[in-house]
Amino acid sequence: MAELSRREMLKRVVVAGAAASLPVARPSMAAVQTPAGMFETLTTGEGATLQAVVARLIPSDERGPGALEAGAATYIDRALAGPLAGSREAYRAGLAALDRYARSAKGERFAALEAADQEVLLRNVEANAAPEFGPGAAGFFNLLLTHTIQGTFSDPAHGGNVDFIGWRMLGYPGVRTVVTPDLQRIDRLPPARQVSAYDFPAFSAARERRTRGR
Repeated sequence: MAELSRREMLKRVVVAGAAASLPVARPSMAAVQTPAGMFETLTTGEGATLQAVVARLIPSDERGPGALEAGAATYIDRALAGPLAGSREAYRAGLAALDRYARSAKGERFAALEAADQEVLLRNVEANAAPEFGPGAAGFFNLLLTHTIQGTFSDPAHGGNVDFIGWRMLGYPGVRTVVTPDLQRIDRLPPARQVSAYDFPAFSAARERRTRGR
């Protein structure tokens, strides 16, 4: 981690399967982050803490925006009411424990701390070296990281990856249903065509059939 920024590390480890997730409502592509009080599942306080966490897990930098701008917190909030509902209690307890740890160690709730202090606390949680957090610190960190990756890099139809920020970060040119010989050339990158898979009739029709079959 000393040699690679977390942003660069995640770019290297994210593969096609890692970004696969479960569909939830698609947000406006103009949205950047969920305003205070506008969370659908999390409380305002929980949402603020989550936004601060995702901003540190995949931070923005001089090269571009990160998980916060990609709407990862919105993805998680909406998914907790649906496909990720089984993790709702883990988020309730984990975000409260993170704020409790922040107050004990730094005198402020997590979202109010400087970025450098947030980094230190998250590294301790990741390493299970935060007694004030309580048991399961590393497990909660890994849950947060997994869902932040999903929200940043998955198809925008799942609720995150606003304005294709995640795909641009990876250099992913977008979904192709037909790959022509010109697109297979190795001497140049294919042109970007960044649209949701569900904007293609074949995918959207299949999704509608699954929805009707529930």
